[in-house]
Amino acid sequence: AAVRAARELRYWTARRHSAQVQPAPSGSDEVVFGSALTILREDGRRSSYRIVGEDEADPTKGLISWTSPLARELMGKSVGEAIEAGATEATIVAISV
Repeated sequence: AAVRAARELRYWTARRHSAQVQPAPSGSDEVVFGSALTILREDGRRSSYRIVGEDEADPTKGLISWTSPLARELMGKSVGEAIEAGATEATIVAISV
């Protein structure tokens, strides 16, 4: 247990030193890091997400990592644009900060 704790302490110390604070998006019309958004899937389901850092990601809570395939597909897109969401298409219906 002590070895694992020491390894995790080294990991988090290194992460802290390499972390970069990103400014909050300022009402962007495009999906960017930190955006909250809603998509409408072909089957009528709505899904809401926020694009966050890798360490904050929790897909069950709608928090997706900026490195995830879905987030990469969403980045730079605007309301009304279609994206591939898994095996189906979805349309971005809302973006907020």
